[in-house]
Amino acid sequence: MRMRIVCSLLALACGAFAADVQTVHFPSEDRNTKLTGYLFEPSGRGPHAAVVMLHGRAGPYSSLAKGVFTALTLSKRHKEWGEFWAERGYIALLVDSFGPRGFPQGFARGSYEDRPAEVSEQTVRPLDAYGALRYLRGRRDILGDRIGVQGWSNGGMTVLVSLGDHAPGIDQPTPETGFRAALAEYPGCGMDAIKGRYHSYAPLLLMIASADEEVSPKICEAFARRAKEAGSKLESIVFDGAEHNFDDPGKTKQSNPANHRATEEAMRRAESFFATHLGQGR
Repeated sequence: MRMRIVCSLLALACGAFAADVQTVHFPSEDRNTKLTGYLFEPSGRGPHAAVVMLHGRAGPYSSLAKGVFTALTLSKRHKEWGEFWAERGYIALLVDSFGPRGFPQGFARGSYEDRPAEVSEQTVRPLDAYGALRYLRGRRDILGDRIGVQGWSNGGMTVLVSLGDHAPGIDQPTPETGFRAALAEYPGCGMDAIKGRYHSYAPLLLMIASADEEVSPKICEAFARRAKEAGSKLESIVFDGAEHNFDDPGKTKQSNPANHRATEEAMRRAESFFATHLGQGR
């Protein structure tokens, strides 16, 4: 039961479904970086709604990658979420923001203040998110007005910045010109870019872990209240006892019952949220 505990939710029948994964390349909206992406494709004919996925500080690859950074060495979490969306009829695009800039192994815990500006979640990574959006809209198998974005930790922070109505990478954003909806899991909510008045231009689901040991859940709860007061269509959920990276499918995280419960509920809520706003699902 502890192995692949989210199997029933993923509807993968413990490996019965496996999405095709393509490696693709496309430009960031920084007009300088050629990004690498991993495309999880559903079965059946399109066009499909889509989800852009943004990794956290550790990057998209497994800690056991041993210097090989390809679709074959993606972390279990990213593989399972990519397959989760593909099995539900979405095309999912996992964006590698770090590898093309020389940091494929990502960054260690506690390194936030020392990370280079070229991977900033406040000024750079939103440009990658919008580069991914532009790329997907150029594909014939994508419903260009039904693209959402999901991010974990530092990727979740990128989501918050990207959904603000003054986001870098897009002028006068709306759900029609930008992302239709967004999901941010356990982000840090104290960034300068989202301080003060914050208004998200599209629906946003914020998932907070009450026992988060890397970022402050209280600051995120305060951010959520402030954003809602400013008119944001923001839903927030606090998972009691859950830790940072609660949906990591490895034994270490999933041996904590609170993380197990949070993972199941997060997947249920994520599926319902995107089905409502992107119009796709089983």
